[in-house]
Amino acid sequence: MIIETNSPLPRHPKPIILIGAGGIVNDAHLPAYKLAGFWVAGIYDTDREKALRTAERFDIPLVYLTPQDMLDRSPRSVIFDVAVPGSQILPVLQQLPDGAHVLFQKPMGDDLAMAREILDHTRSHRLTAGVNFQLRYAPFINAARHILAQGLIGDLVDIEVNVNVYTPWHLWKFLYSLPRVEILYHSIHYIDLVRTFFGNPESIYAKTVQHPGMPELASVRTSIIMDYGPMIRTNILTNHSHDFGLQQQHSYIKLEGTRGAIKIRLGVLMNYPHGVPDSFEYCVVENGKPREWRTLEIAGSWFPHAFIGSMSQLMLAAEGSIERPDNSVEDAIYTMACVEAAYESSAQGGIRPNF
Repeated sequence: MIIETNSPLPRHPKPIILIGAGGIVNDAHLPAYKLAGFWVAGIYDTDREKALRTAERFDIPLVYLTPQDMLDRSPRSVIFDVAVPGSQILPVLQQLPDGAHVLFQKPMGDDLAMAREILDHTRSHRLTAGVNFQLRYAPFINAARHILAQGLIGDLVDIEVNVNVYTPWHLWKFLYSLPRVEILYHSIHYIDLVRTFFGNPESIYAKTVQHPGMPELASVRTSIIMDYGPMIRTNILTNHSHDFGLQQQHSYIKLEGTRGAIKIRLGVLMNYPHGVPDSFEYCVVENGKPREWRTLEIAGSWFPHAFIGSMSQLMLAAEGSIERPDNSVEDAIYTMACVEAAYESSAQGGIRPNF
């Protein structure tokens, strides 16, 4: 069986200008662009030493002194790749020229109100803008979509994301001061992914909580139900506090259809940041035959390969191959609305039993 795992690539890739030189840029953006053969023409970061180190590591020819220096010395037709925290996205966008093409790291602001400000700005300044919800382009997700499109597992009726790992949050110091952490910076990926399969939910139930071992963080464990009516179930369960060795850690996405199922292990989240291998297993019901799970070898993973798909969407739009990116701000605003609803649900609490 031949399964497509690659995202569509542009015919005429545009140069990339990076804004931000943090860990995600070094560990995912730049390795992905190297794999895809995309050219990074320059980089800017408020921490110039950090930008210089990144430029040296990845052979980036220009390190800009200021945002204006970046605009003055950038190639004419570029993709701006903005990798800054959510609260800094709008100030960066406000410095870019009208009509620019820009991809920025999730989340789309700190909350729905900020996301709407970002959306309004992209509209009024005619920006072609996308949000780096890259999980939707991971090779194993592309493979799952291919299997579903062929009808091999029937109609999709169930999605479960279950993450039980220990996450070293100290690697992202900026999160310690934020009022929203787990959903906004992690489970947002799964909310977005579910939307790509089922569309926008009717409602959301959620609870996100802290952990005594990590009291300085606003939340590190979450349960989310996205409601799609009486025949579809979606559960997102995350626990980043399982500090009891690797043996009982797990991290998977399970897709169940009417005639089969797919289970994907997200190896990158286990034993982070070293990770373990991914796995892709599937079962197709065949009349008269016993249920059998098969393993499919998938080339590439979430990090860094999925980042190729995110950037490719902006490049495809820039060259006119598609009208707008699949990960456009026009679509991402719905993911942000779901995130907001999850936080509201968590704050409101459940229904008290009538004892």
